[in-house]
Formats: sequence, C-alpha cells, structure tokens
Amino acid sequence: MILHIEEAKYLYDYLIWVRLNNGAEGIVDLKNELYGEVFEPLKNIEIFKSFVLDPSLGTIVWKNGADFAPEFIYEKIKISA
Repeated sequence: MILHIEEAKYLYDYLIWVRLNNGAEGIVDLKNELYGEVFEPLKNIEIFKSFVLDPSLGTIVWKNGADFAPEFIYEKIKISA
C-alpha cells in the first residue's frame, strides 16, 4: 500500500496531528527535523503553521517547497506511540 496523509491539523509548537490512508493516526513532532536549506524557514512558527495538505502528493507541504514523505511521517508516529 502506498501511504498518503488524508488529514492533517496543526496543534501547537511543531506538532501536527495526521491521519493516513492505512488507518494510522497520531501526533508527529517535527521540531528536530527542521534542518537543511529547505526546512530552515519552517523554524519560524508562522511559516510552519502554514502547511497545506497536497492531495496529489499525499502529504503536507509548505509554500517554499518543503515537504515530508508520508512514510517518514508514519515512522515518526510509530516512534512516539
């Protein structure tokens, strides 16, 4: 099964609640994942909060082109569960 994020909601700080197409859901903390040129701007919480769900990519994206693979998000949920 190819994973896709079906729903995502900003909570607070760098926490996002997500639900994937395999039924998994949970909170992912991306605070320690914001390194590298494309992710550095997301350290600004206002920019971080501005993500949208891109149905064609099946994941959350930001206007600057940053995104996280659904598989990465899924693994982060499993680690925190």
